[in-house]
Amino acid sequence: MAIGTLIKTIQDIMRKDVGVDGDAQRISQIVWLLFLKIFDDKEQEWQLTVPGYKSPLQSRFRWSNWAKDAEGITGEELIDFVNNELFPSLKKLATSAGVTPHGKVVGSVFEDAYNYMKSGTLLRQVINTIEDDVDFNSSTDRHLFNDIYEKILADLQSAGNAGEYYTPRAVTQFMVDILNPQLGESVLDPACGTGGFLTCTIEHLKAQIKTSPDRLTLQDSIHGVEKKPLPHMLAMTNLMLHGIDVPSNIRHDNTLSRPLKDYGPKDRVDIILTNPPFGGMEEDGIENNFPRKYQTRETADLFMALIMHLLKHDTGRAAVVLPDGFLFGEGAKTTLKRELLEEFNLHTIVRLPKGVFAPYTSIATNVLFFEKGKATKDVWFFEHPYPEGYKSYSRSKPLTIEEFDLEKAWWGGNARKGRKTTEYAWKVSAADIAARNYNLDCKNPHSVEVSHRDPAELMAEYREISHQLQSAQQALKAELMACLSADLRSKT
Repeated sequence: MAIGTLIKTIQDIMRKDVGVDGDAQRISQIVWLLFLKIFDDKEQEWQLTVPGYKSPLQSRFRWSNWAKDAEGITGEELIDFVNNELFPSLKKLATSAGVTPHGKVVGSVFEDAYNYMKSGTLLRQVINTIEDDVDFNSSTDRHLFNDIYEKILADLQSAGNAGEYYTPRAVTQFMVDILNPQLGESVLDPACGTGGFLTCTIEHLKAQIKTSPDRLTLQDSIHGVEKKPLPHMLAMTNLMLHGIDVPSNIRHDNTLSRPLKDYGPKDRVDIILTNPPFGGMEEDGIENNFPRKYQTRETADLFMALIMHLLKHDTGRAAVVLPDGFLFGEGAKTTLKRELLEEFNLHTIVRLPKGVFAPYTSIATNVLFFEKGKATKDVWFFEHPYPEGYKSYSRSKPLTIEEFDLEKAWWGGNARKGRKTTEYAWKVSAADIAARNYNLDCKNPHSVEVSHRDPAELMAEYREISHQLQSAQQALKAELMACLSADLRSKT
């Protein structure tokens, strides 16, 4: 069954259930069921490949023992089992002592999960659909998970909040390609959503894995934090399907809720890749976790202060998606930008056109690339152009990774050597930016400036031109009439 059809079939069954209200609840329900199915498939694999593997779940709570049989428990018996036995047992794994790392992963996924379905008969139909059509021990179906969660995110859009944790795949791929993580470097996304940056990093690092210890190194080096239950659950599932068997470094938490001063040297990382939520306001009191100079309730600004703090000295590097508002904004933003130029090398800003995040938001965004430890001399700007014939991006015409070949050819490798000014690229000195009160909203000097003049001035000019045209027409008419009269007289 095609992925779109599978998800639609499951959602159609759920729509008949009085307990499930709206897309967000339907998707949350699908995700916890998929997680248990995937975990069960992985457990079968671990029993063959991990010496002495023991399931953290009681036998009767394993998917293969309560869900796999199409003729198994159903109706009220199934709902009673899920609500009063399965969920309490799985939630307990998050806090119980002596739980294995695998068990902690299950516990963190279920600590805020909820069974919305009230009809055991309909729940059995959903379980059977998943069991019949998805085999995550099949490499083909495993790859299809990407399509499943892309479909889930597309459906979440109608729930109104998908844009909070969705970054187009082409953007994540470009940012990872440019930062070029190496095996052994610690990588963090402090607002990881469904794990797009992290899975992209894992795929990038897989080519560097040669031994079993290398696999453990990879697993230990990937870190993420997500505060919302649904994207966190998706991230955990996604990382498991990308070979991180125990994604215990993906925490269900709000990175901003810990005082900045409490993050010490052991918390610092080599690489941060992220698209922090922007446009939102943090709850009262969160800003008090930050020094007064950074205090604001604007989420993206607080994340930027945190990112700058968490990078390792001299080796730390980051790529961060931020809206235009950060570039020209003042207050705490000015403080952050001043420090960014004085204590970091903000070497490149890629200006993305509007529509990259369509249909979630039309806000124009930028990718800031910077390194910790030395001051900025010049900031290079690169304005990403639309493909020929495009006026914007859309779901049917999204941004593609191939478009970034333009930036990659210009970039100059890891050392950024040989960069040249082009119709898309220009540089501005740090001194000039400081003189602009740290306004980073620097326009492309090579683009043709469209002048939008004052409407009253344009109307006066239009009237003057109309008057001149009318006068010219009247003069021409008079001239023609005079010629015609002279011609008639000559004939008589």
